[in-house]
Amino acid sequence: MAIPAVMSAQLQCSFGAAPSALMVIPEGPPVMAENKPMATTMDNKPLVNILPFAMCQSLANPTVAAATAAALGVLTPMPCVPATAAPWAPGAPTVLIANKPALNNTSKLMCNWGGVIQILNPGATTEQIP
Repeated sequence: MAIPAVMSAQLQCSFGAAPSALMVIPEGPPVMAENKPMATTMDNKPLVNILPFAMCQSLANPTVAAATAAALGVLTPMPCVPATAAPWAPGAPTVLIANKPALNNTSKLMCNWGGVIQILNPGATTEQIP
């Protein structure tokens, strides 16, 4: 059994310098877990659902690559702007919220700059989903 991810779940990117929070904007009446709106696999919009992780250290990020080149090859982190196009995976296919799989603590999200975003703290502690 997995734990549902809810509003303000703590996230971490493998190339980010600091954790971030998940923002959940429900479509219609929210489905709640522990008095917080539950997230779905489609809560993947940059700067809407996925907030910046402070500084990015991925050379696949064009701003980091340019700053590193300007510093003669010394890795130069730049402000993080998440670039997430695909949904979270795998989600909970047996629990649907607005016809979308619920997000759980085992789900991962890929950033276009090569980072893997994972859920450090799902925000719920007592409820579980299959």
